[in-house]
Amino acid sequence: MTVFADQQRVGTLSSGCIENDIALHAVEALETGVPRTIRYGRGSSFIDMKLPCGGGLDILLVPRPDRPVLGQLARRRANRLPTTLSVDPQSGALALSEQGETGNFNSLFNIRFLPEIRFLVFGKGPEAGTFSALVQSAEYPNILLSPDPETLEHGIQMGCETRHLLKPEFPSNVAVDPRTAIVLFFHDHDWEPPILAAAVSFSAFYVGAQGSKRARDTRNRELEAMGIDKHALARLRGPIGLLPSARDARTLAISVLAEVLAVANNSTVSA
Repeated sequence: MTVFADQQRVGTLSSGCIENDIALHAVEALETGVPRTIRYGRGSSFIDMKLPCGGGLDILLVPRPDRPVLGQLARRRANRLPTTLSVDPQSGALALSEQGETGNFNSLFNIRFLPEIRFLVFGKGPEAGTFSALVQSAEYPNILLSPDPETLEHGIQMGCETRHLLKPEFPSNVAVDPRTAIVLFFHDHDWEPPILAAAVSFSAFYVGAQGSKRARDTRNRELEAMGIDKHALARLRGPIGLLPSARDARTLAISVLAEVLAVANNSTVSA
């Protein structure tokens, strides 16, 4: 959360419960130039300001934080590089490092920034379009890749980035990293094996394809015939989604997104 000298602010720390009061204290910190920590809720001296959750919240106010360090942090985040910001509560000094977890470390407080979960959605038809619209509405970075102009047009209308697939292959100019989920929604399963053969070789934390168990088994046999080993095949999820069966495109989209987020919460992806 950023507070300016006129008490205007960007961002939130408590969904609106205490932001106006934080702004008042932030302006005082700007005037003194000295960092300070204030507490709200349980254990706070501000007995007239309670948090609805019943807990306590410590706020560190850092006047005029180091802009070059924050600029470097912004660039690293734009490049999807995991980064830890260290803050000295006494001096307000900032520093960046590649490693570290959120929390107190010696005399510093660390904040770990991970890239946003990013979705690469391959497919054709309402399932691909609905899923892309869902992740777009949730403001996750995403690209909709399809051979079908109607599917792409639906994605464009929803504000998604789109790519037109001219042949069944994984585009060489689409980057994949450990915070990427790759999801396929094809009824024409001939498009799947070439795309999945590349997808399972990347570092994506989730690779899944729509279809029944029978479609999955057929797909796996085709991938094995292409030389994909069992270790790589084990990374491929299908049928996808937390619900065992979803006939409606909206239900399937929500089910698959829930599964992807559940996988993302494991320690390997979060590190």
